[in-house]
Amino acid sequence: MTEKYQTTQEAFWAGEFGNQYIERNMGDQMLSHNIHFFRDAFRHVTQTCSIIEFGANVGMNLKALQHLYPEIELYGVEINAQAAQELASVIPKSHIFFQSLLEFKSKQTWDMVLIKTVLIHIAPEYLPHVYESIYLSAKRYIFLAEYYNPSPVQIPYRGHHDRLYKRDFAGELMEKYPALKLVDYGFAYHRDTDKSQDDVTWFLLEKQMDC
Repeated sequence: MTEKYQTTQEAFWAGEFGNQYIERNMGDQMLSHNIHFFRDAFRHVTQTCSIIEFGANVGMNLKALQHLYPEIELYGVEINAQAAQELASVIPKSHIFFQSLLEFKSKQTWDMVLIKTVLIHIAPEYLPHVYESIYLSAKRYIFLAEYYNPSPVQIPYRGHHDRLYKRDFAGELMEKYPALKLVDYGFAYHRDTDKSQDDVTWFLLEKQMDC
């Protein structure tokens, strides 16, 4: 861990491994799969004018959303410098927060917070902090797509330990914030030829605000 970051996981993704991740997760096929994935997963989403993605990387998810919803304002939080630089070709540079999720703070809120295969890489003791950032940043919807497990478990990740965790992220969010309601959920199978994802379980949550 470097002095710049609170956890070894942050330094891991900000550094060379994060750069290598970019090369493995780009391309027209991935974009096509993401378009089909979000078209299906967002079928119950309405009246959304702005979305921020926590852990946007180079913007493969945001590119798909641009294709589906060209009028929506898109923002991103990204820790890796190379990824943030490439992300600026997808969304305006002023819409990019180049920082760790553990450091992210903004008075601005968005209609939806999107986080996809990012919570699985956060040190478990810092999850409550990230949950709070997600909840406070969302005006209405929270969409998360992660590796699900009914109880917390750590698994090896490309030869590294303490870099990937499975758990019930959505359930923990709803327990922490009772105003959140489960709207929809599903599983994205890697063998689906149209909308292949890395076997993630996705959840659409909505804030139930008092009248």
